[in-house]
Amino acid sequence: RGPGRAAAAMSPRGRLGLFLAGAAVVAALFTVACLGLPPFGGAHHPYGDRAVRAAVRHHTSNAIASVNFDQRALDTLGEETILFSAVLGAVVLLRQTADERRHTPAPAAVRPPIRRFGLLMLPVALAVGLYVVAHGQLSPGGGFQGGVVVATALHLLYIAADYRALERVRPLRPYEIGEAVGEAAYVITGLAAVLAGSAFLANVLPYGTFATLSSGGTVPLLNAAVGMEVACGVVVLLAQFLDQAVQIEGADGGGSDDDGPRGPGRRERA
Repeated sequence: RGPGRAAAAMSPRGRLGLFLAGAAVVAALFTVACLGLPPFGGAHHPYGDRAVRAAVRHHTSNAIASVNFDQRALDTLGEETILFSAVLGAVVLLRQTADERRHTPAPAAVRPPIRRFGLLMLPVALAVGLYVVAHGQLSPGGGFQGGVVVATALHLLYIAADYRALERVRPLRPYEIGEAVGEAAYVITGLAAVLAGSAFLANVLPYGTFATLSSGGTVPLLNAAVGMEVACGVVVLLAQFLDQAVQIEGADGGGSDDDGPRGPGRRERA
């Protein structure tokens, strides 16, 4: 397009017409899909019955984990990749620019009850998150839920102490590597099934004893991979937003988002 040529813009009426046409197609497909569902409250649930039978056959007592990490493991890989891409996009968009600089935030005064409660709950929340990841094939939860709990547990240190204390246990490089390793481990597990002569992400390991930690074949491995990717990804994501709010300031001493002065002596929490 030449420098003097104006870009053609779609009129509001054209946008509305395009939206209505797309909405009509989606509504028609949705209606057809709903008409094919079994009656509400009925006893005939073909997909659910098959999913539960497959979960029991593969010694995965949590049928939802069996669907996510066994029967439809490829879909879960897509969901994990969406989170990986979202974190990567946030890192690129929120990176420090040439006209911004970092400053060390002043220590924040924390009331003793809040400090004691935060430091007490940090190991408890961390243990709960790891438990949820490790027992995903046995009970409700799994890598996604447990990973978020683990990442949140680390940030209790920010509430109980200050941002500098959080930074000491949250060097970003290992977490960035951990996120990539978690994503890669999921794909490698699927490729290992192909090398074993089966389909990509097929459950090819011994199923173990039902209702034990070693049950489910590849389900606990994929669960652990997702837990690592989600935990590290959420830590990296929160770090980008916290750095913008606490440490990064513009060249003129103001906040990087032009939300007011942010001098070197500014506390990170009000």
